Amino acid sequence: MPNTQEGQPGRTDVNTLGEFGLIHHLTKAFPIRNASTIKGVGDDAAVIDNRGLQTVVSTDMLVEGIHFDLGYTPLRHLGYKSVIVNLSDIYAMNAQPRQITVSVALSNRFSVEAMEEIYAGIHKACEIYGVDLVGGDTTSSPRGLVISVTAIGQAKKEQLVYRSGARPGDLLCITGNLGAAYMGLQILEREKQIYLSDPNIQPNLEGHDYLIERQLKPEARRDMIEAFAKAGLLPTAMIDISDGLASELHHICQQSGVGVLLEESGVPIHQDAQFQAIDFNLDPITVALSGGEDYELLFTIDPKDVDKVKYMPDLYIAGEVTPADDGLKLNSKGGKLHEITAQGWVHFKPNA
Repeated sequence: MPNTQEGQPGRTDVNTLGEFGLIHHLTKAFPIRNASTIKGVGDDAAVIDNRGLQTVVSTDMLVEGIHFDLGYTPLRHLGYKSVIVNLSDIYAMNAQPRQITVSVALSNRFSVEAMEEIYAGIHKACEIYGVDLVGGDTTSSPRGLVISVTAIGQAKKEQLVYRSGARPGDLLCITGNLGAAYMGLQILEREKQIYLSDPNIQPNLEGHDYLIERQLKPEARRDMIEAFAKAGLLPTAMIDISDGLASELHHICQQSGVGVLLEESGVPIHQDAQFQAIDFNLDPITVALSGGEDYELLFTIDPKDVDKVKYMPDLYIAGEVTPADDGLKLNSKGGKLHEITAQGWVHFKPNA
């Protein structure tokens, strides 16, 4: 391992281990947790036995400078978040994630120690959510860092929930709260710019713990999927809120061929996010609609199932599914109807 100088840890070049040596070094501490995992890391391919269940697969890629900024994102948090954003997609299908693969492209500015930090975050997510790391790849990048995670889950065919099942009259439900992750990002970006303008000014993040944690270390709503199963509830449609509530509403309405009436008073917004939005001269409901990266669940239920969700903690009935001709409308607290436009995260940047 690295030499030390003046009591400081050294830096190990990834080339000293080679591709396969690096993979073994980073993954040797990952245990197998699921009976469906027959073979994990170490062979030409993983082997998974789903025992007659449906297989659910989701992939997300995180690119430095597009999806994260290492100026304020700890590598361990980045590893954790890279897993969570994929597990959230599996839960949004009402399925249980069992395995992940992780592929990383990195430039020569990243050392073995930096990779260890990323994989420590990945390991923690696997431990908390009970998933197995079963494969992946590492390669070089001309600049920056790219992390691609694929999550593999399973569910009974009759338990899977798609975006396409919502029907007029269904109730619209939201878990948790929205907008906090976006406001956490705004705080981090503000403090970064202040620091860049004068490095003698240290970032002031005091009092913003909740907002910043929602941005840097989000959680997937496994607890809600377990609550559904316990209550015998099967949503009619579901999606995770990664690109903003407005964008996800459009996805469900498009796939289901319906409209929606969203009540502003029913959209859950954390008090810290509300105050911070006002401090930034932003409308809290706009932040909730367009902010993104909340990783909460947006789902619809048959009205006859309302008693099954009525007393579920951290869950809010926020509106109703309507006929497609009615469009997507927001009923403001002032009683005015507004068109809901999708202004979520833009993944593709225009050329400079």
